[in-house]
Parts: sequence; structure tokens; C-alpha cells
Amino acid sequence: MQTQDKNSQGEIPLKQQITQQLQSTIAASQKYLQSIQYPQGYWMAELESNVTITAEMVLLHKIWQITNTPHWEKVINYLFSKQASHGGWELFYGDGGDLSTSVEAYMALKLLGIKYNHPKLIKARKFIIQKGGITKTRIFTKIHLALIGCYQWRGIPSIPPWIMLFPHEFPFNIYSMSSWARSSTVPLIIVCDKKPVFVTKPGITLDELYVENIENIKYELPRNNDISDVFIGLDDIFKISENINLVPFREEGLRAAEKWLIERQEVSGDWGGIIPAMLNSLLALRTLNYNYADPIVKRGFKAIDNFGIESEDSYCTQACVSPVWDTAWCLRALRESGLPADDPILVRGGEWILEQQILDYGDWQVKNPQGKPGGWAFEFDNRFYPDLDDSAVVIMALDGLKLPDEDLKRQAMIRCVDWMETMQCVDGGWAAFDIDNNSRWLNELPYSDLKATIDPNTADVTARVLEMLGVCDLSMDTRRVEKALAYLESQQEEDGSWFGRWGVNYIYGTSGVLSALAAIAPHDKKTISEGISQGVTWLIECQNSDGGWGETCHSYNDSTLKGKGISTASQTAWALIGLIDASFVLGKEIVMKAICNGVNFLITTQKDDGTWDELEFTGTGFPCHFYLKYHLYRQYFPLIALSRFNKLISTNGVNN
Repeated sequence: MQTQDKNSQGEIPLKQQITQQLQSTIAASQKYLQSIQYPQGYWMAELESNVTITAEMVLLHKIWQITNTPHWEKVINYLFSKQASHGGWELFYGDGGDLSTSVEAYMALKLLGIKYNHPKLIKARKFIIQKGGITKTRIFTKIHLALIGCYQWRGIPSIPPWIMLFPHEFPFNIYSMSSWARSSTVPLIIVCDKKPVFVTKPGITLDELYVENIENIKYELPRNNDISDVFIGLDDIFKISENINLVPFREEGLRAAEKWLIERQEVSGDWGGIIPAMLNSLLALRTLNYNYADPIVKRGFKAIDNFGIESEDSYCTQACVSPVWDTAWCLRALRESGLPADDPILVRGGEWILEQQILDYGDWQVKNPQGKPGGWAFEFDNRFYPDLDDSAVVIMALDGLKLPDEDLKRQAMIRCVDWMETMQCVDGGWAAFDIDNNSRWLNELPYSDLKATIDPNTADVTARVLEMLGVCDLSMDTRRVEKALAYLESQQEEDGSWFGRWGVNYIYGTSGVLSALAAIAPHDKKTISEGISQGVTWLIECQNSDGGWGETCHSYNDSTLKGKGISTASQTAWALIGLIDASFVLGKEIVMKAICNGVNFLITTQKDDGTWDELEFTGTGFPCHFYLKYHLYRQYFPLIALSRFNKLISTNGVNN
């Protein structure tokens, strides 16, 4: 029998422990992912957010007076199940409670018939009052309350209809906004112009959620003694013109908004692939007195139903669904873990994702008229808004597969990369959906209290595009690559980290950039190894004592929390992926101890069924305001990390 090496204390060294368990850990994870593939070939799991999405779904149904909804009791169960011990509802797990989220949950429960004196509402009311009440909530919450007479429209910023008529060449037009802001705002132009107050059954008031007496409420926009006050002054002028019915081109603007939103509805009923755009579009149609039986309306509600998740005793609505994103990452994870390129599971997934390529011209063409379509979106149906991040991951997934029609696959990849090349921003990076969508003053508008009205280029998306070029046998103009590398260099923080726009947060951003630079390094000698080294040092310094990595969503509000948080499977995997990729450039000596400790964390926290648990939210919608929990992040990212570690030790061996 072969003996095991032991140190002077008789303990088996960590390197040997993880090597012995690595293959079984990979196999268990691999088996789990294979087991949850849908028959059509895709993967998709819950995309969890906060309860406002479900609360707003309730509001929408009540405004339309839809009574044939069988799952209201399950919605009540869901809302109560998410109420924290302090009485409020959270933006993300463990955040201490959020005022606007709590007000919307409270509103929905009252609309569903829960009485004022219910113990859970009493507890919620106390939390809400302690936080400042309705007056301190965000603009979007106040809009929802105004729709049912629980807030006054005069406290809502105006959105003049005539902005729909601004030409594309004008310094500001609707395409100056990000895709998500645009698809949500255009229908609100109609709603905010008409200022409807709908009767619901039951009818409710929320007077109890105001700190001040109801007669003392000041329905006004807060002034901040900065540039935003200029826009508040303009809003005062807009309101005066509304009151005296002197809004120029009002009817033309409203007709243009109605036409725009109808043109952008998918056959499936979706608008923009996200609930806010879908919700607002249906609110606009209700404001315009569309009939519930109208096919546009019916399609819209069917699309919202498709975002629902129902269990035996619970029902909630997702903000979005992620089949293309989840499928691309599952394909990469399974391929890297050892499945053959022509494995039937991978072929089925590859052929499904190939069919999702978008060959229609979307909103991106307004600022990029020379580009030809070829990207992928995040969801099932979203032909107007393909995104760079999804497209890059899809290309890397397809590159590792052998499909029945390899010529088609190759041409699809080339078409996509050609489109992506034309989407590079003037700064040198890539944004998620648009090109040069960076008018930062828009975030100062009174309407923009989420500070997410634009879509500028970011380090994480730029890194994904560069990683794709390095991993795949595809190319872009050398000058574009050099410009993108210079952009990433300019975005590195003094401590060596990179900001993560779409994942929490600096661990996500730093890992992505390290993988990109490592992938590009063999092809571009101008890659700055010092930047890689600094990023590696930062990641190692923020490793937790249990071997894992974690970062709280609070790091978006407080930079002193960068890289700090409870260890999670997904964030540990991100850190490992970045370190392992960097090790092929820098050498393994400075990273191997940290890598082994991280791998050990993943091995020892894996469950018997091959999965990992994770309570924390590690996805980002809007920094500081909206977070996501991708239920497959804790599955496919650890499998990728473990598989790359397996490759690392197979190539180089493991040092103490």
C-alpha cells in the first residue's frame, strides 16, 4: 500500500489533501450541472433580487383590476418570508433593511388585503417611520404610490413629452440614456404626463407611513446645493407650463412615445427583457386606456408571468431571466472540467445558444450606424439590446465546442466580433449595451436618483472582450487592442484592484482584468506585467483566514470595505480564476499558497450533491441601489476555478 507524506506533526500537507479530493469535487460539480440542463439545451436558474419587483407586479395587476390571479396567497407568503427581524425588507442579504424596498412591500401587502393591525405590518411600519417614511423614499417608489393616490404627483419630477422629438444629433435625446433607462423612461413619459390615479380593490391609504402629519407633507424635490438644483429649477418651470397647459409639442411627443414602445415589444411580449421596462410599458398602456384584451397588453402580461417562480407555498417575480448568460458559463465550466468538445450535452447547449444570435438592428445602431448585428443578449427575447458581456462569454463558450455545423459556428463568431469591434468607446473600453453612452450629467437629473441613467465603458466588460480575443482564434485591429489595454491601465486603483460594475465588486473586477491580461499577454508584449502583479498582490491581501474570499455589497458605498466580506463560493472562485490565470504569466511561486487555501475552501464547503450554498448577493444591477443573486454563480464559477487549478498542477506541479 502506498504511504502518504506527512510533515513533522504527522499531518498530511494541504497540497496533498486537495490533490486527493480535487477530482471527486470536480466530478460532483460536473454531474450536478449536467443534471439541471433543460431538454432544449439551455441552463437557467433563479435570478433573485429584492421584493420590489414582486410588489410592483402586484401593483400592476391591481391597477389593471385583474382578479383572476390564483397565487396571491403565495405572494403574501413570499413577501412575509423576506421580511427581516427588524421589520423591514432588504436590498441584499444582511444589509440592515432598505426604506424604499420596505415601503413597496408594505404597499403590496395592503393591496393584497393585509390589515393595518397585522403584527408584521405593525413591525414594518415602525421600521419605515424610523427610516424617515415615504417622504425619504426614492422617486420610483413615489411614482408607484402616486398611481394609487398615496402620494401627490406634484412631488414627482416632470418628464416633458417633447424630449421624444429631439433628433439623434441633438446633445440630448432618448438615446443619451442607457438602454435600461431608455426602455423604462419612454413609457413613463406618458404616465408622468397624464398623472393618473387609479382605483384599486381594495383601495388603500398609506398615511400611516408619513413621519410628518399628512397636512404637513411637502411634495417637493429635495435640493442638494449642487448642480442637481439647476435641474430642480428647470423642473419648477416644467410644472408651471403643465399647470397652464402650455407644454409645446405635447401631443406629438406622446404619440412618439406610444409608437416607440409598441415598436419595441417582442413577439413574446417582453420589453427590454427586464421587468421595469415591461411594468412601465403596461402602465403606459393602461394610462392610454388600452383594453386588457388587446393583444399587445395580453402579450405583455404573459411575458411578466414568464418571469414568475412558483413553489408549493410561494410566488415571486424575477427582475429578469438569464438563460443565455447561464448557458454560456455552464458550457465553459463543463468543457474546462473535461467533457469532450463534442459531448452531446455540450453540443445540445451549443446549438441552442447559436440559435439565439441576434441578427436584427437594435437601439445601438443610433450611435453606431456602421456596425452590423451579430451579438447575443442576456435573456430569451431581447433583440433590441444585445450586450458585449454576454456576447464575449458566448464566443468563448462556442470556441471550445465542436458542433455539427462548424462553418456556421465560425461565421457566427466572426460576425459577433465584427459587431463588437464597432462598439468600442472613444475611451478605449467597452460598455454593456451602447457606445459612448457617458453623459454623466444625466445622473444629476431629479428623476435619476438611482444614478444609473448612463452606460459608460467599464473595466469588467472591457476585460471580457480582451479575454475573448486572447482565448479564441479571433482578432481585432491591433490599435483597438492597445487602446483597450491602455484603458484598463488607467482604471487600475492605487492599491492594484479594479472596480467591478456588474459583479460585487473589486474582487470581480480584478479577477476579470487579470484573466484578460493573462490571455492577451502571449499575443501582446506591451501588456504591463506590473499591473498584473499589483492586482495579484491585492487579491492575496484580501483573502480571508478560512481560505476563501468575500466582498460585501456595501463596498460600493464605502471603499474601505473593498475586498472585505464573508467568504462565498462565487467570489472565492473569481479570485482563484484571476490568480491562476495570472500565475501562467508571473509564475506560480507567489500565488500557490493562496490558491491552495482557496481551493481547499471550495473543496471543504461543497455539499454532497456537488453544489455550494451562498446566501450573499454577488451580482450587481445598479451599484448602491439594486443587487442580484444569480443562483448558478455558486455552481459554475467554482467548477471553472477547480478545473483551472487542475490544469495548473498538471502543467507545473504543486510547490509547498
